[in-house]
Amino acid sequence: MKSIQIGDLKITLPIIQGGMGVGISLSGLASAVANEGGVGVISCAGIGLIYPKFSNDYRTNSIMGLREEIRKARAKTSGVIGVNIMVALSNFADMVRTAIEEKADIIFSGAGLPLDLPSYLGEKSSTKLVPIVSSARAAHIICEKWKTNYNYLPDAIVVEGPKAGGHLGYKNTQIEDDNFSLERLIPEVVATADRFAAQHAHPIPVIAAGGLYTGEDIYRIMSLGAAGVQMGSIFVTTTECDASETFKKTYIESSKEDIEIIASPVGMPGRAIGGEFLRKVKAGLTRPKRCPFHCIKTCDYTKSPYCIILALYNAAKGNLSRGYAFAGANAYLSKKITSVKETIESLKAGFQAAAGRNTPAHQ
Repeated sequence: MKSIQIGDLKITLPIIQGGMGVGISLSGLASAVANEGGVGVISCAGIGLIYPKFSNDYRTNSIMGLREEIRKARAKTSGVIGVNIMVALSNFADMVRTAIEEKADIIFSGAGLPLDLPSYLGEKSSTKLVPIVSSARAAHIICEKWKTNYNYLPDAIVVEGPKAGGHLGYKNTQIEDDNFSLERLIPEVVATADRFAAQHAHPIPVIAAGGLYTGEDIYRIMSLGAAGVQMGSIFVTTTECDASETFKKTYIESSKEDIEIIASPVGMPGRAIGGEFLRKVKAGLTRPKRCPFHCIKTCDYTKSPYCIILALYNAAKGNLSRGYAFAGANAYLSKKITSVKETIESLKAGFQAAAGRNTPAHQ
């Protein structure tokens, strides 16, 4: 696997650990991946729930919690640490400012188009900006708007296919449509990124995400032009993952048939592991009585079947009767809990095996 350059950051292992909320990827997982040469990513979604000790105000707790997680990660690694910040978050601006103030190496931002993201950078800011898109059109719009309005181009672009876990930037009809597959998207987004890169002498590596689980997957998708990969589900079943053991077991005990597409209160489809709580949702037994957090811009609790932030928080803590696990399409391949180091060694071995099989024999 070749190293990847994101701005002035050289990342020796071209693997970005996907940001997973609520409380799945915090400083524990992020620092472990960074220590192996990849990019460790803290998810700030719902972080104010994990840090209720600072005040009675969710937004204040979110700022203080993100600060603390970045600092904890920095204490454990000298590697590259990113923060995943969803555009759909009502405290998006707070989270972006905090990540930049704390000198997070990279901000990854999706679940909407982060059209004003460069506006938060100051003259001395070192944080790199990486949008997450689900089409070449979205990549083009972001590049054009950022260049026109801020004279800035993305430092990289993550293109997330429809096999990802969590919220998906696709309509239900597109999820199983080959025209929207990651294999189809990568060359299109690479062409868009290369066009802007050539015009402005600014390299924009494209990172593939969504349903990638093995070293063979990495080899296959990088052979289509991706400079690196983003992987989430495979890191859930690691000892360093910040989720509870019960949450991790949900992955290990799942089958392919357990993974389903759900309608999220955020207004997007999502991929999750089915279970008791989602059965209650379908039966209409989970209506929220109030909204204590106002965490998502697009969520109207009077029309929502449940509070998503509480459901994800409960699941992360191990209370699967009151929540559920988001998961990628291949999460059911999880068989046991291993360390991040062992996981990455396994990915490298799979990559090398695939590369060996695809190298023409010497004449």
